[in-house]
Amino acid sequence: MGRSLSPYETDFVAWSQEQAAALRQAAELRLNMPVDWLNVAEELDSMGRSDKHAIESHLVGIVEHLLKLRASPAAEPRRLWENSVDHHRHRARRLLSQSPSLRPHLTAVFAECWEDGRDLAVRGLLRDGLADADLPAGCPYTLEQCLDVEWWG
Repeated sequence: MGRSLSPYETDFVAWSQEQAAALRQAAELRLNMPVDWLNVAEELDSMGRSDKHAIESHLVGIVEHLLKLRASPAAEPRRLWENSVDHHRHRARRLLSQSPSLRPHLTAVFAECWEDGRDLAVRGLLRDGLADADLPAGCPYTLEQCLDVEWWG
């Protein structure tokens, strides 16, 4: 029989938040050890925040390039946009598999990521003669569609 995986191995973000909380509790108890408990806890928290920022960035990139593919009449750089969507989807899915606790976070920030991705798409499509009004005002995609490596709308 194989060994069971530790929380560190199954959900890094949840593990880092739990460990940071435990370290803060140890700091409150004033354990007599030469450890900078509060700063170590802050560093652990920042590692989890880094993964949250990374997955948000991937979702923004997915939305931006899905919108460009949808709206732009240009023949190029369609292949680059498709490759970008693939790349961001795979990276986001990997982060979610490493830290399943990121899913509720991603659900909570989906609307913000949509707005950021849309803003980037609008700015990028100005060169093609498109305007803000040429893109949907509301998000036409679900989070699951954005993350689905087979879905292209």
